[in-house]
Amino acid sequence: MGFEVRVATPGDAVGIAGVWAAAMPHLVKTARGIEAELRKTTTRVVLIAVDGDAVVGYGNSYRPAAAEVAPRVRITVQVPPLERGRGIGSALAEKVSAVAAEAGAHKLLTVVADEDESKVFAARRGYEVGRRMSHSRAELSAVPEAHAVPDGLRLVDYTGVDPRSLWEAHVAVAGDDPSGLSHISAYDDWLKHDWDHPDLRLDLSAAVLDGDQVVSFVTTTADPERRVIWSNLTGTVPAYRGRGLAKVVKSAALTRSRDAGFEQAFTGNDAANKPMLAVNEWLGYRVAAAAWTAEKMLEPMEQGR
Repeated sequence: MGFEVRVATPGDAVGIAGVWAAAMPHLVKTARGIEAELRKTTTRVVLIAVDGDAVVGYGNSYRPAAAEVAPRVRITVQVPPLERGRGIGSALAEKVSAVAAEAGAHKLLTVVADEDESKVFAARRGYEVGRRMSHSRAELSAVPEAHAVPDGLRLVDYTGVDPRSLWEAHVAVAGDDPSGLSHISAYDDWLKHDWDHPDLRLDLSAAVLDGDQVVSFVTTTADPERRVIWSNLTGTVPAYRGRGLAKVVKSAALTRSRDAGFEQAFTGNDAANKPMLAVNEWLGYRVAAAAWTAEKMLEPMEQGR
């Protein structure tokens, strides 16, 4: 076999970053950010495949909240293209699925690349491929100038945001993500894992406030070495939709990123999220890759092993 699967440690961060860069280069996954995640994580179990000193695969399983009934648990498996065909993905998939089942998962959710090999891999393991997602790229030198803020509201970066108000806005919109991939932790966990994440750029993230309440937002993570940014969840709370606020926050984030010396912006969207896709097209995003969500219902004997 030539490799072993074990629990990841902070010292594996550089190797894990290399796996992500090879498997999904459009994402922002820096070694610094991964190391911080591994030191603090309480919401995921992270496994890696290693061949000698080299990290050749990555897998994780989220931990469901204790109060969740029949939870759907998200898992991830990533193997660099040059390492595929060795059984690494199969070994990691088996291990992370078992971790999720032991945590009480009733259903597994994952994302597979838009290629026949990946979709067949998932189907053979009992996953039903469902929703298409696009990964899009924009050249920051060509983005339009920031959209005007409606009267009575104000635009700030995240240094001017109350974290709890931002978390509440996340909670208000996450359930509307048609992909089901928006995972919002309890506030204390969110503070530790998301708000304090080293890759988060407060100055390049944007929010619209009504008074002190966050009503629309976009979170930006960045890799200064590669000069790329990734837009995480963009959302507007339901009562403020239809006013172009997603355009306001995202155009502000992209123009600020351009002015800070970044060159490319990446983001991901569910194929059914027409309003956000329209905003991204206006901003100059063009599809660069795609993926699919896939789900698997666990058999009763597998649940809570």
